[in-house]
Amino acid sequence: MKGAVREEPDGCSMKEKRDPPLLPQVPILRLPRPPSPSGRGFDLSSPRALAHCPPKDHQKCRSFLRQLFLRSLLASAGLPVTFSLYQRVTVSADRFNACDMEGQNFQVSDLQTPIGVQKEALIRGPDIISYSFHV
Repeated sequence: MKGAVREEPDGCSMKEKRDPPLLPQVPILRLPRPPSPSGRGFDLSSPRALAHCPPKDHQKCRSFLRQLFLRSLLASAGLPVTFSLYQRVTVSADRFNACDMEGQNFQVSDLQTPIGVQKEALIRGPDIISYSFHV
């Protein structure tokens, strides 16, 4: 017979022995429900909404400070700069070239490090404790 499944002495068929074992079940993470479709969104007076949407005066102040920071970076292009890094490491560069929008990466030329000079270098912002420009 072609379609017959052969029985083993322990009572299990060959087909049952080839099936992979079942994987353990994983719990399901349930996220909070979104706002109702008839509503206009989340409650703007909730503590969470107030934390994410500060008052207008606060936003104006942050905007002004960010503008000053970006203007200072623009004005300092081409100046020598010194970076204080973690582990008491201080490096200096002959020329500050650029910074990304978030201030997370600084591109410099002729970086003098304890192990040598790098012609061009990109310094990560999280590695920096402080930096100063030499005017």
